[in-house]
Amino acid sequence: MGMSEEFLTVVLIMLMAVLLVLVQQSLRINELWRMAQRFKKDVRWVQILEMEKRELRTALRDEKERVEVLEKKLVILQELIPTGG
Repeated sequence: MGMSEEFLTVVLIMLMAVLLVLVQQSLRINELWRMAQRFKKDVRWVQILEMEKRELRTALRDEKERVEVLEKKLVILQELIPTGG
């Protein structure tokens, strides 16, 4: 084996090592891309759930106000009913 053949063998091994590193990086980038896509989807769901939570809180507050009004009306009606005593 001449010096040029040894040099070419070393260069070939180095190129194979570089190729292996590039393949590993490509796989990692694909994994990161999938994670980013899942994260984006999860963020969207969180936004939807937060909006629903706000709507439910508003509805609950409105319902509590309605109950207060009805309780006040009930007190007034009970005061108007004569007691049998």
